[in-house]
Amino acid sequence: MDFQGRRVWITGASSGIGEALALAFHQAGAKLILSARREDELKRVQSACGGEPETLILPMDVTNAAELPEKTRLALSLFGGIDILVLNAGITQRSRTRETDESVYRRLMEVNFFAPEAMARALLPSMLAQKRGHIVVISSVAGKFGVPMRSGYSATKFALHGFFEALRAEEERNGVHVTMVCPGYIQTDISFSALRGDGRKHAKMDSELAHGMPADECARQILQGIGRKKKEIVVAGVREKSLVYVKRFFPTLLARMIGRRG
Repeated sequence: MDFQGRRVWITGASSGIGEALALAFHQAGAKLILSARREDELKRVQSACGGEPETLILPMDVTNAAELPEKTRLALSLFGGIDILVLNAGITQRSRTRETDESVYRRLMEVNFFAPEAMARALLPSMLAQKRGHIVVISSVAGKFGVPMRSGYSATKFALHGFFEALRAEEERNGVHVTMVCPGYIQTDISFSALRGDGRKHAKMDSELAHGMPADECARQILQGIGRKKKEIVVAGVREKSLVYVKRFFPTLLARMIGRRG
């Protein structure tokens, strides 16, 4: 896929993988719409991506269902349509199941599942009308197997796979492609905003993330997979990637390995 002139809408674009993807798409010649809650951070990323008129910002809270129709209308009007929707906004968790309040699980599901599901459905009619579109869903290796201290996070990512794989089966024949992206440990600040069992922020960097894959390399691999219209991409180090295959072929062994860690 040639990204020159492609119209790309990215959520969670103010930091981390979303910011790295914005820079990578910009370098590939795409037109960008950047969304997140923090308008000041969006403007910073917008400036790094060359600014207007090729990079525009659309601040929004992805969990605000009431404003989604208007935000979708605005996004479609900015460049006359959307070719690629990147559903990247999300939060994670750092708490044992027995210590996690129900409100935390509901917050995780609202941000990580219901928001991308609603955005995809809001944009789907326009993609079907233009007979082409590509939905890129940032899931996680934790969406392939359950991980200790991430029960709610893993659940939301499993849900993404079920929903978007079904959507792909329904609409790929109509020109709408879906790529599931499963990152492992990537050097981002996501652990700072991770939710503890009582809903407070974790507020520190995890050592695995600090030593993970650089975000720009993660973005490079994602764009390569999108360009090849891959159905699924695992973007991770050797250890995390190997666990995905252990799960597939030796699930009992993986359960023992994860259980010892837990």
